[in-house]
Amino acid sequence: MDLVLAMDLKGGFVVHGKKGDRESYRPLTWGLSPTSDPEGYLRMMQPRFLYIADLDRISGSGSHDPWILSCAREVECCYVDRGCRSPDDMLSGERIVNIVGTETAGDLSCYRGGMLSIDIRHGCVVPGNQKPADVLRAAADLPFESCLVLNISAVGTGEGLSLPALCALRRVYRKKLFYGGGIRDTGDLDRLASAGFDGAIVATAVHRGAIPHDLIRRGLWCS
Repeated sequence: MDLVLAMDLKGGFVVHGKKGDRESYRPLTWGLSPTSDPEGYLRMMQPRFLYIADLDRISGSGSHDPWILSCAREVECCYVDRGCRSPDDMLSGERIVNIVGTETAGDLSCYRGGMLSIDIRHGCVVPGNQKPADVLRAAADLPFESCLVLNISAVGTGEGLSLPALCALRRVYRKKLFYGGGIRDTGDLDRLASAGFDGAIVATAVHRGAIPHDLIRRGLWCS
């Protein structure tokens, strides 16, 4: 299973997110990196795979495109959520996989590729308040190459994962499936791998030492 380091960008800095309360996000000053400058942070962390959320662009208040393009060249694959609002809104660049999030995407049937992010707050997909499994089941018939189940409300909490809930999600979607939000430790990585997920997006657990830093550099979890 792939291990992907999450990097949230806001106001030109790498920030630490918790529970999706983006107004409270502040530069990440307590983790493994001595700097929250995006390029310096990346040089310190040295992930194989990277996930970038441009929180300013998602909210419509700015853009980090130059940093994103630069950082993407330093990793094997860079998954990027910039708050796509139409197929024309995707970013072209070396090693970039565009993420289309339900939070901003609008009509999902208009898209012709990339990774779909099923964005969840308080147990329901945003917008629309649908059940995650229902949206994931419908996504199987859309032309996205893969899906990410992103529990925004659990980001930064380390609340942990339920194996039965993960298995229920995996059963309704047979393409590549990733998970992010609330991953506590290597035990949760085992649960994701056992459920058949193809990737895990992590950050807080790495900075707290619950997931070894060297695993992010290898980009692989073998249970």
